[in-house]
Amino acid sequence: MLIETIPAALHEQRLDRVVALIADISRASTATLIELGGVTLDGVAGVAGKVKVKEGQEVAINTSMIPEKELPQGDASVVLDVVYADDDVIVVNKATGIVVHPGAGNPNGTLVNGILALYPEVALVGDQLRPGVVHRLDAGTSGLMVVARSQVAYDSLVDALTRRDVTRVYVALVWGHPEVATGLIDAPIGRDQRDPTKMAVVIDGKFARTHYDVLKKFEQPQPCSLVECQLETGRTHQIRVHLDSIGHPVVGDSTYGGARSSLSSPRPMLHAAKLSFAHPTTGEEMTFEAPVPEDMQAVVNRCE
Repeated sequence: MLIETIPAALHEQRLDRVVALIADISRASTATLIELGGVTLDGVAGVAGKVKVKEGQEVAINTSMIPEKELPQGDASVVLDVVYADDDVIVVNKATGIVVHPGAGNPNGTLVNGILALYPEVALVGDQLRPGVVHRLDAGTSGLMVVARSQVAYDSLVDALTRRDVTRVYVALVWGHPEVATGLIDAPIGRDQRDPTKMAVVIDGKFARTHYDVLKKFEQPQPCSLVECQLETGRTHQIRVHLDSIGHPVVGDSTYGGARSSLSSPRPMLHAAKLSFAHPTTGEEMTFEAPVPEDMQAVVNRCE
């Protein structure tokens, strides 16, 4: 069950558009779900998809009623770099360009499709639309993420993330030089009121904190910095939004102001470099590291 309070950014939007956006499913499947009574608005089922929602209303989506055609299938053509796997967890070094799970506009070819081809039992773990997924990386972000292989592991990892007991460290190349070399960005994140498909720092957003350290500064072709970021929370697009909010967007990030011709980049220069967590069944502290990939290193080299 997905439950979300309508933010200001979605005020006066059609219910079917809101459901499609929140559940990340097609409009056709959204229409079917609404017809089947799988969506309630302030506890009321059977509300027409064309009804415009109001800020503060609560929409609940019964994901178990989403049409089966939306459920992900295994796809052996998706090549994954599996760093570690046991009966409970799978750690993957995700390549850039791979979407984590199927959704509207990305029905297949995702990391989840690749996981299901290798480990079909994951289909029964967690959310059936995003089986095994306990945290995500944006399509353009490379690096480490953990996938649950068992329900016990899924529940444990979700709890650990909620308690902020999972360490996630990223490396980013950003425009400019942050005034403070070591800092904390504490700013709530929610949907952008001008474009609900984007995120932004907003007053009524969700609590979000990012710690950062400047690793190296460059002057050519324009001032930029290599920055290490550690997530305290894990909101959608958090690092990208937070860095942009302090005037230092990620190089190559066309969504959040980081695409500039003076230093062209094939994607946002953001990489999940380190991941640490307690194993969900043994309690052993596990730490994984992944070096910056070649495409990102090539852009960094052009600054040196």
